[in-house]
Amino acid sequence: MSDIIGITMGDPVGVGPEIIIRTLADMSDTDRARTRIYGNLATLEAAKAAIGKDVDLDGMVENIDFPGAPLPWGVLSPVAGDAAFRFIEKAVRDAEAGKIGCVVTAPINKEALNAAGHHYDGHTGMLTALTGSKTAFMLLASEKLKVIHVSTHVSLQDAIRRCTPERVFATICAGNEHLKRLGIENPRIAVAGINPHCGEQGLFGTDDDINIRPAVAKAQETGINVQGPISADTVYYRAYSGAFDLVIAQYHDQGHIPIKLVAFDTAVNVSVGLPIDRTSVDHGTAFDIAGKGIANHENMLSAIAYARKLATMGKNA
Repeated sequence: MSDIIGITMGDPVGVGPEIIIRTLADMSDTDRARTRIYGNLATLEAAKAAIGKDVDLDGMVENIDFPGAPLPWGVLSPVAGDAAFRFIEKAVRDAEAGKIGCVVTAPINKEALNAAGHHYDGHTGMLTALTGSKTAFMLLASEKLKVIHVSTHVSLQDAIRRCTPERVFATICAGNEHLKRLGIENPRIAVAGINPHCGEQGLFGTDDDINIRPAVAKAQETGINVQGPISADTVYYRAYSGAFDLVIAQYHDQGHIPIKLVAFDTAVNVSVGLPIDRTSVDHGTAFDIAGKGIANHENMLSAIAYARKLATMGKNA
C-alpha cells in the first residue's frame, strides 16, 4: 500500500485551496514528497497570493482544469461544484489503483455539487457510489471522543426509520473493526439510545427496545465489547471521561454536537467501510471568509495526520 496521501482541493471558491497551501507550508520536505494534491493549479496559485505563502507546487499537483479558473472566491457556482466532484473522482481512482494510500478531502459545497448535476448528500454518499460500495459510515475522531453514526445527512424522521437492528449492528461492527485496526485490541463501545432515557420502558417510545437492544445483543454474541442502549444525555460524558472508546450515534446531530463542542478545530471525519481510506476536515467551505487569508488549517493538519496513520497500516483483510 502506498504511503502517499492525496488531498482533494474541495470547492475551488471555498477555503479549501488556502488551507491546503498553509498545510503544505508547514510540512517537512519528507512529508511533501509523500503528498499529492488533486485540484487546480491556477486556483492554488491564487490561494498562495491570498495568504502570502510561497510554496513550491512543482510536481505535487494533479491539475484538473475547469472554465474560468480561478473563479471568484466565495461565489457559489455549478462550475466549482463540478470541479470539486472531478477532483474527488480522480483521487478515488488513484486510491483504487494503489497510487495513493489515503484520500484527504477539503470541504465541498453540497448546493454547488447538486447544481452541477452530482446528486449526493455529501462526501460519504459520493465515495460510496464512486467505489461501488453498498454502504459506508461516518466516524468523527478526536483525541478524547470518537463517534460513528447510524445515519447522517437525512431528516430526523428518516433517521428514526433507518435505525433498524440490521443497520445498528452493521455500525457497531464497522466501528469495532476500525478501532481494532488502530491498535485498540478490545474496543469499548457504547450505543446511544434514540429516545429520551432510551424510551423509559416504553413511556417515551419503543424504538430502543425494538431496534437497538437486539443489535447490541447480537454484537455481544459475536464477542464485541459493546453496551447499550445508553441514554444519549449521559453517554458522551462517560465516553469523554474515558469509559468508552467509541459511541454509536443514531443520527447526525446526536453525534456531531458533542464532537464539535469538545474538538471543533481538531476533529477528523473518517469514512469507514469503503475499499479505500478517506479522512476529511470537519468543517465547511466558509464562503464568507474564502480568499481573505484567514482560514484556520488546524483541522486539515489533524486529517492528514490521521490519514498518514491509516496509510501506514494497510487495509484489513
